[in-house]
Amino acid sequence: MARLGIHIECLKEVFRMDAPIRMRIGEVFGKFEQATYASLHLEKVNNARDDRLRTVRVDIFWRGVVLAPKGGDNYTLLKVLPHDDAYRWAERHKVEVNAANGCIDIWDPAALHDALGEIEDEARETVRHLFDHVSDSDLVRLGITKETLAFARELTRVEQLETAKAFLSATQWDVLFGLAAGMTPEEVWSDLGCRAEPEPFDPEDLSSAVMRTSDRVLLVDGPADLMKIFREPFALWRVYLHPLQYQVAHASYRGPARVTGGPGTGKTVAALHRAKHLAVQNEGPVLLTTFTSALASSLGHDMALLLETPEQAQRVSVLNVDQVAHRVFTERHGRPTILRKDEELEIWKRLAIKRNSSLSEQFLYDEWRQVVLAQQVTSAGAYLQAKRSGRGRGLRAQQRVQVWEIVWDFQQELRLIDRWTHETVCVEAGKILAETSEKPYRHIVVDEAQDFSPMQWRLIREAVAEGTDDLFVAGDTHQRIYHYHPSLREVGIDIGGRSVRLTLNYRTTAEILAWSLSMLHDVRIDDMNEALEKIAGCRSHVHGEKPLERGFPTPLDEREALVAQIREWIEAGVEPREIGVAARSDILTRDARELLEREGVPVGTLARTGQGNAVRIGTMHGMKGLEFRCVAVIGVGENQVPPARAVTPVTEDENAHVRDLQRERCVLFVSSTRARERLYVSWHGQPSAFLPMDQPRHTW
Repeated sequence: MARLGIHIECLKEVFRMDAPIRMRIGEVFGKFEQATYASLHLEKVNNARDDRLRTVRVDIFWRGVVLAPKGGDNYTLLKVLPHDDAYRWAERHKVEVNAANGCIDIWDPAALHDALGEIEDEARETVRHLFDHVSDSDLVRLGITKETLAFARELTRVEQLETAKAFLSATQWDVLFGLAAGMTPEEVWSDLGCRAEPEPFDPEDLSSAVMRTSDRVLLVDGPADLMKIFREPFALWRVYLHPLQYQVAHASYRGPARVTGGPGTGKTVAALHRAKHLAVQNEGPVLLTTFTSALASSLGHDMALLLETPEQAQRVSVLNVDQVAHRVFTERHGRPTILRKDEELEIWKRLAIKRNSSLSEQFLYDEWRQVVLAQQVTSAGAYLQAKRSGRGRGLRAQQRVQVWEIVWDFQQELRLIDRWTHETVCVEAGKILAETSEKPYRHIVVDEAQDFSPMQWRLIREAVAEGTDDLFVAGDTHQRIYHYHPSLREVGIDIGGRSVRLTLNYRTTAEILAWSLSMLHDVRIDDMNEALEKIAGCRSHVHGEKPLERGFPTPLDEREALVAQIREWIEAGVEPREIGVAARSDILTRDARELLEREGVPVGTLARTGQGNAVRIGTMHGMKGLEFRCVAVIGVGENQVPPARAVTPVTEDENAHVRDLQRERCVLFVSSTRARERLYVSWHGQPSAFLPMDQPRHTW
């Protein structure tokens, strides 16, 4: 029985077509599923460079270009174009088997030949060429054909390589772009998802090559499956994985493993597919966990779409880490009574007065969490020796004694009134799990790992027995937006030799990514494993408009411009639910919401899903884990980003000052990289010092 796949680039183009055309393509899939080769009505293309390319009629205006291998029943829809354009495309292109990864390569020989002639004159006048640092043997090993090699040797500028994306094979262009971006041949080889040692592939077996091209070709099980995908075009990640993502998600590890990478590189995708893979293996219960309830809800929705059977769904629990702690605690002690923050601050204030301390209640609130609980401090002697790096102010020995007395009083009072905080529930749950050999989970997958506290990490470590495939951690410390800086080693999690870094961004255009990355230039950020995290090599192959930066004299002018910008997006065909708005403070989001509502723009919140077709608005912190076609980040002024209250004065603690500025940069970085296609950044007064300085700006 013939089976038709669809190339991922073709699928993206189909998503932009009207619904009737998508439905018609679905009908074509149905015919392929039921037909034999003789009745498929595939037409040969005269003067074709590749005699395996055929065309198929979609309707009176549209035709599809299909790869029809000489052996096997796997056909691949490569393009859907207007009638004449489809024939011209089929005449020009060739399909080959990539020597490095065995997948299909699609390229335009005529365009490559013409481009080579255009750059040869410049190459003769230039001493240095783009790939002088890479040997021919390395390029050939990475799957570069002799035609592409000849072209690559004449390149002198990255701009020439950017233009070549239109006619080079996607895989070979990825290789060249990675090398041009500073990746080593070994890093590129790993990024291709290849085995450690090269393996031979039959250059004539295109049918097998199609099966290996799972990152670019979707094999659909009938028209119903295709229509389901068409109804959720932005869930495209569910139907294919980059080879490196696939390797990461499906590998077997001898202990805890980690995947890192910049925004939009597919860490969450890898975590979801990892959880599914473990559920399919059926070795025991799987926990997929993250930092907040909103993120857990989003993961739960995506996990439900990904799992294929009720049995798989029963094996996976999706909970935020506090829910895990509360479940363990409640089974032993019953439901805890949680102390509200205002109640807790009042206790700290009263106890500080009792001990004649001038320290603020907020300082004591944070000191208890970030030093005492984080480092498992249980005595005055241990507190005197505890590290306080980044805490905002130094304490003399006598002050530490006084702080410990207040902490001791506070902990005793919690016991007396039988009250708990989320942190103490987490600590107690970890102790309960440490006492039992029967752990609740066989596997745990952690997303947004960079924001977990040491207390939460110890709970996670105790919730699963040490062994093969016990922990899988996904995170990016460039997106850390909270205070904790734990070391995985210090909380008993050893990922030595089991860490993979993703570099290809699938969400954000290259222009938005470059703008956002420039905010973190030269910022030294740890990797949670006692080393520094790299962001070099993070890249996007999708291009679009540059971010728009606009300054205004007053807050009202800025809000009115926001309304105009959102209306412009909506008039251009963007659905309101595809637009996100973020600000650093609740006051700015409240004012923007009120004006949008008065102007008749439907508005919802970032914190909740299922709010209909409405613009989602909230704080920058609330943008974590979300994505939108268009994002407006407002209030990015010198007095709002960063807010003075969030940054320790350099005169108090230089280290804490640096950490606070780093965290605030990351908050802006996270909110900016939620945008897929359009990013709009505005402020009133003077712009924030965090904004890239070399960008064109409009001041009104």
